Amino acid sequence: MTPAPALAVVQARASSSRLPGKVLADVHGEPMLALMLRRLEAATSLRGVVLATSDEPSDDPVAALGLELGVPVFRGPLADVLARYVGALEDCADDDVAVRLTGDCPLIDPAAVDAVVALLTGDPSLAYAQNVLPRAVPDGSDAEAFRVRALRELAASGPTDDEREHVTLGLRNDAARWPAAAVPVTDPTLGPLRWTVDTAEDLAFVREVVDRLGDRRHVADTAEIRAVVHATPSLAEDGLRG
Repeated sequence: MTPAPALAVVQARASSSRLPGKVLADVHGEPMLALMLRRLEAATSLRGVVLATSDEPSDDPVAALGLELGVPVFRGPLADVLARYVGALEDCADDDVAVRLTGDCPLIDPAAVDAVVALLTGDPSLAYAQNVLPRAVPDGSDAEAFRVRALRELAASGPTDDEREHVTLGLRNDAARWPAAAVPVTDPTLGPLRWTVDTAEDLAFVREVVDRLGDRRHVADTAEIRAVVHATPSLAEDGLRG
């Protein structure tokens, strides 16, 4: 069997400005971040996952959760997330593939991750691939894959503060140096959907969805999640949920 090609790095911190502590919030009996990590176990493209959090005391519980779940943890600067990624990937070879994921996506579809990795690994000329611009998946299944060499080159190139905070922004800003591709949009009704967690309202929505999924919460795909969103009473009344 061919080994899975990619290592995922999930960035997470407790000090969210809009909803502090959201990654540790309870969702159907487990922290939101734990739900996301459990769902990623179904991604066939991933050979492993590393949790990248900050070295601030406020993120001690985040690091402790990762270790409790058996997920390797790397801790680095709070504001320089790019440095955190470079550190988390320190043991990787330049030609290895990594995936950037964020801890506010508890309903992430592993198939969306696999599609981004397949796009990158299917074309040796590419340095970066993503499913966000244009958005091919609900907001909450975002994934960005890149060759480790490209991220190391970016980190050594004197990135701006914005590029340090947003990790892959520098790769997107220089497609001539780091050739990029986007996952094709096959269902335009998915892109407007909001399944990520930034606000208390988002968290309440995700809790209700996960309660409806029950024992399927760790394995349900996008279609199944959408079906429970539309179950009576519908959770899609604002037009952005289902």
